[in-house]
Amino acid sequence: MKDKNKLNYLVDFLAFFSFLITGITGLVLFFFLPGGVPQGRYQEFLGILKSSWSFVHDWSGIIFMVLVIIHFVLHWSWIVAMSKNIFKKRPQNDSEKEQK
Repeated sequence: MKDKNKLNYLVDFLAFFSFLITGITGLVLFFFLPGGVPQGRYQEFLGILKSSWSFVHDWSGIIFMVLVIIHFVLHWSWIVAMSKNIFKKRPQNDSEKEQK
């Protein structure tokens, strides 16, 4: 059980870190390095080229998606149990039958 908890913690931590990188690079690309023609010069922010920001953004997003899938696999039995619990039909008692 300890090993599964450690794996779960590692996956969740890496997913959060990847999400943070994707979010920060996305904000930089959206606000500071907008699309369009750079008019004969390289676009850069904080001394880093736009192509590098895009590369980091794309790969951190892909890593985040993979980690989310792993997270779902690790929690699949919980997801199934909760779904059954939420969507199961509850038997009606006599007072509910009379109201209908």
